[in-house]
Amino acid sequence: MNYLKRYGVKDRFIAEAAQYPEYELARITAQYRGRYKVVTEHGEALAQLSGKMRFDTEELAQYPTVGDYAMVSKHDGHAETVIHRLLTRKSLFLRKAVGISGQAQAVAANVDTVFLCMSLNQNFNLNRMERYLSIAWDSGATPVVVLTKKDLCCDLETAVKEVEQIAFFSDVLVLSMFDEQLDEKFAPYFSEEHTCAFIGSSGVGKSTIINRILGKDVLETQEVGRDDKGRHTTTGREMFPCPLGGVVIDTSGMREMGAESADVSKAFCEIDDLAEQCRFRDCTHTNEPGCAVLAAIKNGVVDQRRLDSYLKLQQEAGYDGLSSKEIEAQKLDRMFKEVGGMKNARKFAKGQRKR
Repeated sequence: MNYLKRYGVKDRFIAEAAQYPEYELARITAQYRGRYKVVTEHGEALAQLSGKMRFDTEELAQYPTVGDYAMVSKHDGHAETVIHRLLTRKSLFLRKAVGISGQAQAVAANVDTVFLCMSLNQNFNLNRMERYLSIAWDSGATPVVVLTKKDLCCDLETAVKEVEQIAFFSDVLVLSMFDEQLDEKFAPYFSEEHTCAFIGSSGVGKSTIINRILGKDVLETQEVGRDDKGRHTTTGREMFPCPLGGVVIDTSGMREMGAESADVSKAFCEIDDLAEQCRFRDCTHTNEPGCAVLAAIKNGVVDQRRLDSYLKLQQEAGYDGLSSKEIEAQKLDRMFKEVGGMKNARKFAKGQRKR
């Protein structure tokens, strides 16, 4: 049996792996301190980075993470496998690395759909959800908002409406852990070769949902404390084959999610559209005359809280003071960083066409 098929391997990765016949294709299914669990066509194995890969890796985000496809030493019966290189990532979800200035850490890779979880109790925070949406759109995955613990919400209709107003292109699922057919709500998002991930703060119910979807208790769950704050029960990241199709990734609860990598144009599309109507191209939407965004706030079309969140995320992502075209150029440069930026990528593509 080809175990990789159970873990959602797609033809694009099989084709890329063929370029390295000296190795075999694997997918990283769990991450521990200094070690990884991988699955190849032969089965599961523990793995570590090769000395060369460890030496050549300069940034945290370049290290393997759950969901990555990697080229590993061919199966020879040894107790531990060696990871030699990563294949091109389809998508990447990043978070700020605690205690390491200026670095982002990979959370999950090659995710197709990411469920952004927030509970409808004291954890409810529109600014946090806007942050999650911005980072999710930039990751390359499609975000779906999941609102949990609806039975604990005092004004469910208002809360859901507020989230729907900021979600725009994303579906919004509202549920309680007492829902008998919980898995049916998630079934449309799972299919063969599809990778889904759950992301959110501690205590919002991610592990409970995944256990229900998988039909068995594979993740530890814990009651939320009296102060309504979540407790970390998931300490790592792990991938599981899902009965609904494809695979599901669980992530540890995140107290801090930096926005060094964010797509504010998708998460704040109404502000981005209004910005095109501002008198000045480099308008900061703070005190300039002829600012269409400030006019919309004055007229009650846009909420001041929404603009404040937008400006904060822009600043964190390094987009502060840039026009929409400049922001897009910066994002493209980041995407093509490994070949020296967008200009070098265009030169490379032009050379390939001439050949």
